[in-house]
Amino acid sequence: MRPLPAPASDIALLISRILLGVVLVAHGVQKLGRGVGGVSEGFSGMGIPLPTLSALFVMTVETLGGILLLAGAATTVAGLATVVTMVGAYLFAHLGITVFVSDGGWELVGVIAALALALAATGPGRFSVDHLLAARRRATAVTRDRAAAHRA
Repeated sequence: MRPLPAPASDIALLISRILLGVVLVAHGVQKLGRGVGGVSEGFSGMGIPLPTLSALFVMTVETLGGILLLAGAATTVAGLATVVTMVGAYLFAHLGITVFVSDGGWELVGVIAALALALAATGPGRFSVDHLLAARRRATAVTRDRAAAHRA
């Protein structure tokens, strides 16, 4: 079986980024509302090491990482940081609990991690900042190569 052809694959990646980005930003804004102290206190209660640093990391990944994924900017970095955050959430908050989120299970963090990993692996698609930047780099390289060929 072959993957979706363009532009369907680019539209699928855009929808995936938007959905994941919205979920991450919503969770990040929720944590921002509690403040670093409130999130750190909650993390401390769960036994998360370095709770203040961990709170800052998670709040940044969820808020800024979600925004980056929405734009399709720094997709690989934002995706992998999200995976790290979700692995931490699984290990410290959901390990040994049922699958279902309604019972405190890991299904949400698992799906978020899987989608973030897939985006890191495949890239953001054509409708993204990363794609625009790559196109500019290619155009600059072609211009530079043509100028060098004329000088030679």
